[in-house]
Amino acid sequence: MSNRLVLIVSLLALLLSPKLLAQAQEDEIPSIAMLNFGHTQGATLSIKGAFDTLQAYGFFNEEERAVLDKGEDLYGENMNVLWRNAGFDLPTANLMVEDALDRGVDAMLTVTTQVTQIAVNATRDMEAPPAIMFSLVGSPYFAGIADAPCIKPDHVGGTQNLIPYDKIVPILLVQNPDLKVIGTIVSPEQPVSVDGGRQIQNAAEELGLTVEVATVISRSDLNLAVEALVSRGVEAILYPIGSIALSGTPLLLSLTAEYGMPLYAPVPYQVFNGATVGAGIRSTYGEGVIQGRMLVAHLNGEIDISEIRINQSRDFGIAVNLDSAKAQAIEISDEILAMAEFVIEDGVSSAGATRELPEVVTTLPDMTVEERQAADLAFLENLRCTPEIVAEQRAELQDTWAED
Repeated sequence: MSNRLVLIVSLLALLLSPKLLAQAQEDEIPSIAMLNFGHTQGATLSIKGAFDTLQAYGFFNEEERAVLDKGEDLYGENMNVLWRNAGFDLPTANLMVEDALDRGVDAMLTVTTQVTQIAVNATRDMEAPPAIMFSLVGSPYFAGIADAPCIKPDHVGGTQNLIPYDKIVPILLVQNPDLKVIGTIVSPEQPVSVDGGRQIQNAAEELGLTVEVATVISRSDLNLAVEALVSRGVEAILYPIGSIALSGTPLLLSLTAEYGMPLYAPVPYQVFNGATVGAGIRSTYGEGVIQGRMLVAHLNGEIDISEIRINQSRDFGIAVNLDSAKAQAIEISDEILAMAEFVIEDGVSSAGATRELPEVVTTLPDMTVEERQAADLAFLENLRCTPEIVAEQRAELQDTWAED
């Protein structure tokens, strides 16, 4: 039986479970859905950040957390959690969103652009939709999830991980000042990938670099994509965020090693999968923490999600895999090594990062619940949409639409 069929059968079986239907009707404790498009290290870290935050506020204990860490549904004393993963399959992602809505969850935590798009589109016309808080969404506006940070569906909030391609592309020149042509790999069916490819091209052109683009529909296309880029004279490959390239990084390493060129990823943790240099958003764990902060404040009635703008994370980090560089017969520049938060060499990473938790910070700061609540509410207060901010964003949108 195929993995997709197994996922669909499992979801249908869950829909018919009397226990689950009864739990979904409970009014005494909140029911939420954690909806992820597919297992990646970034998604794992983001989900950990959200669950760590909920646990810190007492929504579940250590025993209940162990259930969640196994990827199982939780029917706890203070919270019910429907835990769904689509296995990178869009039809399954649609089914799991329908599943959550059929159960009447109070809120959905969505991870990645694909799942967030599906959830927002499915709830956009509902009279009383569940709140949606998203993470690991690189282009919520390009993807049609929102128009601007404060111009969005009233039940939708979340955090946008702004991939700083304008900072990443110059890193390629730090490594090779004589670089002239770079390649990128775009998935046309993924808005976040298309938008990232566009940003890579814009940033490269400002530096006088030529960009060659190859398109892929599935991981099986990566081999031909790299061959096509090599035939066009590329000297390095930098791919944008997108599930195909991210999950296909080990294959991309083997292909770039064959041609002796570096592979650049738009997130540092991808060095654990073979990228020579990972540069971009430094804390996917932190994105999940922000998502959890929003959910806790929403459940406690401390914020109106319609009045909280989409957070924009701009932090930047670099990591290096010297083993990949060795396989590609490349020597990493001292300047890039000095910038790196951690380095992998002989299979071992520095600064405490691991393959399972591939970032330097993967736990919450130690503080009391009262201290945490004060810090979290102060953070969210800074995201409040004032009438002035809303007016400014509407004016910017009107100017953009007029230009188009």
